[in-house]
Amino acid sequence: MKAIVDLPGTADCCWTATTPQTTYPALRKAAHTDVAIIGAGIVGLTAAYALCRAGVSVTVIEALRVGRQVTGRSSAKITSQHSLIYRHLRDTFDLDTARVYAEANRAGTTQIRTWIRELGIACDLEERDAYAYTCKESLLAEIEAEAAIARELGFKADVVARAPLPFETAGALRFAGEAQFNPAQYLVGLAAAFKAAGGSIFENTRVHDVKPGRRWRIMTERGRIDADSVVVATNLPVAGPGHYDLKTRPRGHIAMGFRVDSVAAVEGMFIGIDHPTHSIRTGRDDEGPLLIVLGPAFVTGQESDVAARFRQLDDWAHQNLPVQQGTWRWFNEDYDTRDRVPYVGEPEKKSKGLYIATGFNGWGISNGAAAGLLISDQIQGRSNPWTKLYNPRRRSPKKYNKGDDTHSLVGSIGEIPPGQGGVIERGKAKLAVYRAANGRVRALSASCTHAGCTVSWNNADLTWDCPCHGSVFSVTGQVIHGPATEPLPSRKLAKDKPKRRRKKRSRGRGN
Repeated sequence: MKAIVDLPGTADCCWTATTPQTTYPALRKAAHTDVAIIGAGIVGLTAAYALCRAGVSVTVIEALRVGRQVTGRSSAKITSQHSLIYRHLRDTFDLDTARVYAEANRAGTTQIRTWIRELGIACDLEERDAYAYTCKESLLAEIEAEAAIARELGFKADVVARAPLPFETAGALRFAGEAQFNPAQYLVGLAAAFKAAGGSIFENTRVHDVKPGRRWRIMTERGRIDADSVVVATNLPVAGPGHYDLKTRPRGHIAMGFRVDSVAAVEGMFIGIDHPTHSIRTGRDDEGPLLIVLGPAFVTGQESDVAARFRQLDDWAHQNLPVQQGTWRWFNEDYDTRDRVPYVGEPEKKSKGLYIATGFNGWGISNGAAAGLLISDQIQGRSNPWTKLYNPRRRSPKKYNKGDDTHSLVGSIGEIPPGQGGVIERGKAKLAVYRAANGRVRALSASCTHAGCTVSWNNADLTWDCPCHGSVFSVTGQVIHGPATEPLPSRKLAKDKPKRRRKKRSRGRGN
C-alpha cells in the first residue's frame, strides 16, 4: 500500500472525485432576495429548494463549491438509525422526544429519496439495511433495549445474532430498508433543480459578516446581499448570536476507501457500538467498488498524530475486512452537542429572521434534511412539530472547555521535518510554520482568526486545525472550514540565531 500521506487528501474523497465540478459564478455586486442561505450543503440546499418550490426568492452563497465540503465528505448513510440514540433520548428527555426525533429523521430520509426519484438525480442510491453491531456479549442488552424502543417508535427494528460482516460479532440491531448514496452527486443534482426552479447560486463567495437592520445585510468579499431572512448553514455558524462555538465541540473523523474484488462480503451499512468505534459501508469510484471505513472520532485540532490514526485504520481494515489497497483517505468534521440533538432555528428572539443549523453529532444526512425542511417551514410561518426538539435556545447542559493548543509547539524551525509544520514561539507571538519538501519555509500567525486559539498541525491532511472551535486552514492560511472567515495572516520569519557563547575574561595580569 502507498504511504498514507501519499493518498489523495483534502482536495477530494471518493464521492467528490466522481462528481462533476459546478461552475456557478461568484457574487460581484449588490443583490436582493427574500432569503439568503449561506452554505450549499444538505441543510442549505434542502431549505433552498423547498422554499423555491413555494415561490420564495432564494439566493445560496457558497464559500467554495457546491457539495464538496462536509456533506460531500460524509459517510452518506440515509438512515434514522443513529447508533443507540433512541434509548438515550428517552432516558435524557422522555419517550415523546425520542418519538419526535424519529419522526423528523424519517421525514428527512423520505424527502431525500423522494427528490432523488422525482428529479432523476443520479447519485448511486442503493437500499441497504442499517446495523449497529457489537463484538461484546456484555453489550447485547443495550442493543435489545434499543430495538424495543425503536419498534415502539415505528421502526422495522430487530436483533440479529450475527451481523453480516466477515468477522465475528456478538449481535446487532437492524433497521431494514434504509439507504446509502453519493452525497456530492445528490447535492449537485439538487442545486441544479433549485437553479432551474428560479433560485440563484453564487460560489467562491465567502461571507465575512451578517448585519441586522431593516433587512439583513450579508457582507462578502466581493459584494453584499440584502435579505428579509438569512440561513447560516455552515456546519458551525459563521455569524449570528448564541455562542454555538461553546455549546458544541468539533468532531473530527477519518475515512478510507479500499479497493475490493467484490463487496458481497459486506451487505449493509454498519456502525460499531464498541470502542474504538468503526463505521463501514460500500461505495464506488470511477474504477470500481470500494469499502468505505471510518475510524473513531476525535476532537479536531487536539490529535497530535492524525497520520497515525490513518495507519491504525488501515491496519484494522486489513485485519478484519477483505480489502486490498487503500485508494482514498480523507478527513471530515462535524460538531457534537451535549444532549446529542442538533440546534436548528432562530437562535434568539432579537435575531428575528436569522436561522442557524449546527451540532449534527455525526448524523447530518437525515438530521440535515429535516433541519432544512424545518427552517423552510419557519420562514414561511408554518407550524412544524420538530420546532421544540431542535430549539437552539434550549438550555445547554454544560459548555465545552477550551481545547489543548500546545502539542504542536516545537523549539525551532530545524525540528520541523520537510513537508510538515509546527508552531514556534517568537517572543509573545506564536507562528505556524510550514517547511516544504524543498526546504522553503512559510510562516503564518498561529492565532485562529475566529477566537484567537493557537492552531495545531494536522500531519496527515497538512492543514492548520483549531483545537477550540474546529476551524481548518490550508498551509497558505486560507480557510477550509469555518467558523473562521478570515485567513491566517502571513508573518515574516527571522532565521533562528545560534546562541552566542560568552568569552571568559582572563583574570591574569597584563604584560
